[in-house]
Amino acid sequence: MKYWITVVSKDHISRGIAGGFMQANHGKPAPLRRMAAGDWVIIYSPKQSMNGTEPLQAFTAIGQLADDEVYQHKMSEDFIPYRRNVNYYKCIQTPILPLVNELDFIPNKKSWGYPFRFGFLEINVHDFGLIKTHMLTDESIPVNNK
Repeated sequence: MKYWITVVSKDHISRGIAGGFMQANHGKPAPLRRMAAGDWVIIYSPKQSMNGTEPLQAFTAIGQLADDEVYQHKMSEDFIPYRRNVNYYKCIQTPILPLVNELDFIPNKKSWGYPFRFGFLEINVHDFGLIKTHMLTDESIPVNNK
């Protein structure tokens, strides 16, 4: 089992949660193919909306990959991104700043945003557990099941 973070604005991940899917790196297939059924994914949202300027800087969704299928979905004539099915859990939006000093994947705490620059990264079990503890409660239930 592996643990991943992908960077998605809050407005976009809201659509993903409702539909039970995720896209990464503007719909490119390579990151999605590195994942496997049962892997966990945490969504980090630097902004409220993709084209907006209102910052958010929080973990906004968490779920497990439902299967091994990578598929395309036509969103417009010239945009057919790749997706993965995800079973998301009801969670608490969690600001990143209080966690920065404890996260191993952020080596330079002053430039904490640097690891997010590529939009997709694998994290260790310690970092996943720390974030998950803040996001999920005993009452967290699946939002969807694919």
